[in-house]
Amino acid sequence: MNASTRFLRLKARDAASWLAAHPEALLLDARDAAHHARGHLPGSQRLDGRNHERLLLREDKQRPVFIYCYHGNASQTYAEMFSDFGFNTVVDLIGGWEAWAQAGPQALIDADPDQDHDALSPQRSLAKTEPLSPALVDWLAAHAYPDVHTPGAHGNTPLMEAAWRGDLAMAQALLAQGVSLEATNGDGNNALWLACVSNKPELVTLLAQAGVPIDHLNATGATSLMYASSSSKPGIVRVLLDLGADPFIETQDGFSAMDMAASLECLQLLRAATRTGAPA
Repeated sequence: MNASTRFLRLKARDAASWLAAHPEALLLDARDAAHHARGHLPGSQRLDGRNHERLLLREDKQRPVFIYCYHGNASQTYAEMFSDFGFNTVVDLIGGWEAWAQAGPQALIDADPDQDHDALSPQRSLAKTEPLSPALVDWLAAHAYPDVHTPGAHGNTPLMEAAWRGDLAMAQALLAQGVSLEATNGDGNNALWLACVSNKPELVTLLAQAGVPIDHLNATGATSLMYASSSSKPGIVRVLLDLGADPFIETQDGFSAMDMAASLECLQLLRAATRTGAPA
């Protein structure tokens, strides 16, 4: 750790090993929503001037924190803030996302050749899987997808397509093929958002439990919970809250899911959640 700071600064090559050794770390992306939507570390959430106070107040100070930005400048400011607030282990990425992307998969392998780097690489490797079932092959062809990984119209992946159509069986088949859980479309929405559009609670549960980020912010800074609330889908609001969706997240304009509630039932669910889970 640098003697002049109380947080650790890591190069991309060293960050890969650190991340692998700290799977429970809180990963924070200090870039804007559009850049986050185009690519980010798996499991990371956006950090900005509107949500940092909530994170500082609510997160366990024993939990390691890893922060990155565009070039490694803003991340230092945030890292110092978290350190000042009493977090024990705070790390920021030297050179930011640009350095991470330039490092590429080979640099990560050189850092730790025995580690599985698929989830940490900026260009995730395609998983080795069993042959596709005839049903999945037919489904992909029917919806003009060349394979299970390649996005189609508007940047939607096959998993997003299945989620939007409410097709639980195809979503399960695609997850079994090791498709990306972090992918987003042209609007910055992930598969979980599109499962909310289909209004299928069991599909939302499947994707969230598989690891699709539940509090992901799209290009406009909205979460799936905000969408469900504003669309008057209380069944989806309920399941998202049960799965741990954060009702305190706000848009860049300062609106939460509760502010957007389009029905009394959604409002009541969110009121109950914010009362029982209010920040300390």
